[in-house]
Amino acid sequence: MFTLERVTEDNLDVIKEIFHSNPAYNEWGNKGSLCTDEELRNRFFYPIPERDIYFIKADDTYVGLLDYMEGSKRDGDVRLNLLMIHGDYQGYGYGTNAYFLIENMFKEKGIIGLEIAIPKQNKKAKRFWEGLGFVWLEEQQTSNGEAIDYFEKQLL
Repeated sequence: MFTLERVTEDNLDVIKEIFHSNPAYNEWGNKGSLCTDEELRNRFFYPIPERDIYFIKADDTYVGLLDYMEGSKRDGDVRLNLLMIHGDYQGYGYGTNAYFLIENMFKEKGIIGLEIAIPKQNKKAKRFWEGLGFVWLEEQQTSNGEAIDYFEKQLL
């Protein structure tokens, strides 16, 4: 059974383990280096108030992280900032099961759309999200000039 548990500072080691098990994310998101404890604290414990950050659990095992924000700048949908599955659990349906838990939660809250930004070069992530029914919207450039593809899904 998949559940969500709010992230707390007591679980920094779990966050670090999940992040460090995803070298492709670290390559893009952190220029190839592993996130330091300070970087992880800044990202997860001092967030923007509108953000919600959770662990994804399968029974009693921490298998991933979820970071989202309601009322995105683009159109008011929920913006998925991160859905990351621990590297040891990838390829076994954990990401898909976690996504459907999240989608059902948003539907119950009356959310009608989700969006996500994916680095242009991350073809694996694009296939994952397209397989869940997300469709490409547009390409934009980050502040440091990297190409990002925006995808969305309507939950009607």
